[in-house]
Amino acid sequence: MKELSEHIKSFLSISEDKLSIITEKFVQKNINKKEHLLRSSDHVREVYFILYGCVRTYVYDVNGAEHNITFSMENWWFGDLQNFVNSSPASLNIQALEDTTLLTISRQNWDFLLQEIPEFAYYTRILFRNTMFAHENRILQNISFTAEERYQYFLEQYPNLSQRISQKHIASYLGITPEFLSMLRRRK
Repeated sequence: MKELSEHIKSFLSISEDKLSIITEKFVQKNINKKEHLLRSSDHVREVYFILYGCVRTYVYDVNGAEHNITFSMENWWFGDLQNFVNSSPASLNIQALEDTTLLTISRQNWDFLLQEIPEFAYYTRILFRNTMFAHENRILQNISFTAEERYQYFLEQYPNLSQRISQKHIASYLGITPEFLSMLRRRK
């Protein structure tokens, strides 16, 4: 839980007593590579904080092809946040790309912390704001960047990730074919 405590303290000042209350509401969970945490239409019961490992969030298009939306790794929050907050069925799939250790928190415990610990509410506002900015940035890139520019940005933003996950998943994230990604990589 030290990682979560440090993450929270990197955004705000908070007492050790309140940090202890927060971390007590989390459960550590290990998942294996290729294991799914969530499939679309499942009931969204938890959100997650990664201690170690990497996961992908993806959707299927009408033809059944997978499209990676995000990759999440150490010290990142992830989940189907919209449906977690709205208590709706999942629209996303989440799968481990490596053996992963994470912390989970239920909706009930999340709501308790929001009501009882103002610092946690502030922290989550920061998280949601940062998530919104990241998604907005990704949309703008997909609209206005070339494939080569998207790949270059990916390498700059996530310098070690390309060694941790398959080129197929990176290509899906960038909206290109694996063959085109190979061509871009040869140019570098």
